[in-house]
Amino acid sequence: MPAAGASSPVVRPGILDIAAYVGGESAVAGANRIIKLSSNENPLGPSPKAIEALKAHAASMHRYPDGGAVELRHALARQFGLDPAKIVCGNGSDELISLLVRAYAGPGDEVLYSRHGFLMYPIAALSVGATPVTAPETDLTADIDALLAAVTERTKLVFLANPNNPTGSCLPNSEIRRLHAGLPPHIVLALDSAYAEYVERTDYEPGIDLASQFENVVMLRTFSKVYALGGMRVGWAFCPPGIADALNRLRGPFNVAAAAQTAAVAALADLEHTQRSLEHNRVWRAWSAGEFARLGLDPRPSEGNFLLVRFPEATGRDADAAFAFLKSRGIITRQMGAYQLGHSLRITIGTEEEMRLTAAALADFMAAP
Repeated sequence: MPAAGASSPVVRPGILDIAAYVGGESAVAGANRIIKLSSNENPLGPSPKAIEALKAHAASMHRYPDGGAVELRHALARQFGLDPAKIVCGNGSDELISLLVRAYAGPGDEVLYSRHGFLMYPIAALSVGATPVTAPETDLTADIDALLAAVTERTKLVFLANPNNPTGSCLPNSEIRRLHAGLPPHIVLALDSAYAEYVERTDYEPGIDLASQFENVVMLRTFSKVYALGGMRVGWAFCPPGIADALNRLRGPFNVAAAAQTAAVAALADLEHTQRSLEHNRVWRAWSAGEFARLGLDPRPSEGNFLLVRFPEATGRDADAAFAFLKSRGIITRQMGAYQLGHSLRITIGTEEEMRLTAAALADFMAAP
């Protein structure tokens, strides 16, 4: 019998506390042309080889995917020198973040991350009844001492995006190792290396070494950025056997679509396209940062395929006004209020033409009376 007075299903406590993730905008009403710089997508698009592989796969779309993503895991293993048994593929790295939290946290537990870290960390924590906890940053960069100071007996996972989205900051391997050394062995350290391919500094390591040596470290990667497969939703984790076993028990049996696996294998093999994408980003990230700074704006140093640009706080010159002005020109950037960075916009590195048009539009914005 229904409970007395019950009129509708009751959502589990905590679910309605979640602020749903909102992706970057992609449309402007009335615009003849859209320049989308809101989602950190590769402006060169996917590998031609991935496109051809996807076309060839079309006739097989009635077949279920390989539930173990065997070909993709072995391709990743060959490329990065890994044990394929320690690789778990997911429906984007977002799914893997959620699976990690489901596996290791619950009501009464804490999930720790840096203040301006990826919004999926608190969303995943709240979804299982755990408490998201942030540690303050120093100069918009994760502070290892602050993270360690925030660890309590309730902490079950620590997420660290390195490089970080949306700030673009990046920590050296020595700092990541210091963080791990300060954590109790029962706490999972999840190193989110979605932007690893773009990093140019020589003291960086994406997490493979730590995940190879310790039972409580997992590295997360994605095909959505440099490989330009955001629409395919493919992520992967490299982790010790215990964590891999837990993720495999929780994930859906066919969590990565067959088409996505096919495209990812082909994209991974196209080293020329990947290198061309990285070179494009290196050149136009530096050019854009220089142009924005010349206008009196404050672009943060970035190791990703985007720039976090701080605007003046004066009315009419602030980030919200700039967002609206750019949008009126058909240029979509990303507002940062959800990350507590409302004074800034995140601007993806687009094509040469797109970045020149964006710089010109910002020059008009800054010069307007």
